Amino acid sequence: MRRLLTVILMLSAGGCGMKSIEDQTKKSPNSIIGKKTQDIGGFDPNAGAKVSDSRIHATDPITAPTSAYGPMLEQISKSHIEHAVNLYEATEGHYPKDLDEFMEKIIKANNIQLPVLPGGKKYQYDVENHKLVVVDAPDAPRP
Repeated sequence: MRRLLTVILMLSAGGCGMKSIEDQTKKSPNSIIGKKTQDIGGFDPNAGAKVSDSRIHATDPITAPTSAYGPMLEQISKSHIEHAVNLYEATEGHYPKDLDEFMEKIIKANNIQLPVLPGGKKYQYDVENHKLVVVDAPDAPRP
């Protein structure tokens, strides 16, 4: 009887529309996971863009891991750029004077590839403070 029940369960599980492992792990073509960018704009403090604080704002323990993804990427990217800018300043004796110098001497010279951010957020370089900032996309809804 136990053997019959096992066979019935195996047959029903195989034919109940379960997806293959390949189908279950297939990434959506719209996914940003694993995508990289060198798209960094210039930060204008007078433009009124909302700058991200790069903190995890999670209140629901079920969705906390997914809500932490974006801020964690931001923190890692900012840290990576801060290190590269500090090394540049130490070797050259000055910070990049503008966005063009930042892009040429830091991003392109070191082939830095930053992860694409969720929610349409964008990277911008704040020349005055020598920091990478993350801003909401212009058309992103504000809370």
